[in-house]
Amino acid sequence: MSFLILVLGFLFGAILQNANLNRYNVISGMATLENYAVAKAIAVAIGVGVVIIAIEIGLGFASYHIKPFLLGGIAIGGIIFGAGMAILGYCPGTLPISLGEGSLDALAGIIGGLAAGFVYTILTPSINGLLGPDLGSISLFTLIGKNHFLFYTVTILIGTAFVWIAFGLNKLEKGTDLKWLYSGIALAVLSGVIFLTVVTNRVIGASGAYPYVADLLTENTGNEYFSKIKVSGQWEVLFLAGAFISGLVISLLRKEFKLTVIHSNWEKYKGSSIPKRLIWAIVGGFILIFGARMAGGCTSGHVISGGMQLAISSLVFAMFVFAGLLITGKFFYK
Repeated sequence: MSFLILVLGFLFGAILQNANLNRYNVISGMATLENYAVAKAIAVAIGVGVVIIAIEIGLGFASYHIKPFLLGGIAIGGIIFGAGMAILGYCPGTLPISLGEGSLDALAGIIGGLAAGFVYTILTPSINGLLGPDLGSISLFTLIGKNHFLFYTVTILIGTAFVWIAFGLNKLEKGTDLKWLYSGIALAVLSGVIFLTVVTNRVIGASGAYPYVADLLTENTGNEYFSKIKVSGQWEVLFLAGAFISGLVISLLRKEFKLTVIHSNWEKYKGSSIPKRLIWAIVGGFILIFGARMAGGCTSGHVISGGMQLAISSLVFAMFVFAGLLITGKFFYK
């Protein structure tokens, strides 16, 4: 099973690398509304994925994994996560891929994320009150799933709408490269495979690996939160290890591996100071993972995987993430 998870992580990394969706310039470019590749790929992944997941579950080959709608955690965590994503220029799942390609600012982001994981574990008992109320695990299926015809009709319509939005963004951007489309479809297929009961019977995820590793390193494992994330944390560490290997191997094969701290988009707005970039990467990584843990997931585990299940918590989280991303991008990248 460990080898299978590594392979799945490798495929995840390869899919994102195909369209450079893991790179700082692309993700930070979304925060400044200069690059829509990530938004387009996510929209396609959700649009195609909702149909794949609905069919798999309808045939009994998979089951739902809906994250609870913790209103405070989703809203506050989403805004914080989006802010961290804008500053850092990476997501929890893309950090190891970019590190594999030689981006040392991604390593700084991982260090900040590990610090956030440790701090969040310590603070969990005292901030639980901020996360509620718990509105339950709500999805399109829980709302209208008993009417199969209506459920599948609405699912297909929503999936089509997401794909239409992606092409609308591409038209707005006047893009000609369709790598985002292929990567979005591939992400949907990979998620569908991971969902299968005979494969892993879970969703793609990344942010839980950070508090898991941080608590192991600090021997802070005798607490309720570590027990809660232990199983998923182990899985995500292996998955991200596969993504790191993908980043390293593919960049070497492409002859693109290069130790880098300052990327062109950072230099354009913030200058060429290496210490400044590393400090902000640590800060961004801390904010990113802390927000993800408050919300109970990140871009891959919440926005994409939850979006494919048409989970209300995940769709609302996505809105707050993009709000935090764009607001921070507007003021941080002047």
